[in-house]
Order: sequence, then structure tokens, then C-alpha cells
Amino acid sequence: MAKKPSGTLKIKWVVSFIACPQDMRETIRGLGFRRMQQVVVREDTPSIRGMIHKVRHLVTVEEYNA
Repeated sequence: MAKKPSGTLKIKWVVSFIACPQDMRETIRGLGFRRMQQVVVREDTPSIRGMIHKVRHLVTVEEYNA
């Protein structure tokens, strides 16, 4: 049976991480962000979902179909 592709997510960094703990800053950097209002496209995996959950108050997420 063929494996279903997991899809992709479009993530946008919308709130500054000033006054956030160092681990949240590292999570934002780990997602690939370098500046505010930047949009990155990442594969929808459990590890990415966990990173998004940790900084859910700093980013917006939507499904991306390319």
C-alpha cells in the first residue's frame, strides 16, 4: 500500500521573541526564521508540529499546497 504524503505547512513569524526564554528563541531559529514577518515552508512532521506548539503564540500556521 502506498504511503500518503504528509503535506507541508506555511509558517509565518508574527510576534517578536523579546522577553521570551532562550529555548523559545532557539526554536524560532530552528524553524528557519531569520527575521520577523518571514514565511517558511516546512514538511508536516511530528517534530515540526512540536516546535510550532512550543512557539504557537509567536507564529501563524496554514496548510500549504504547492
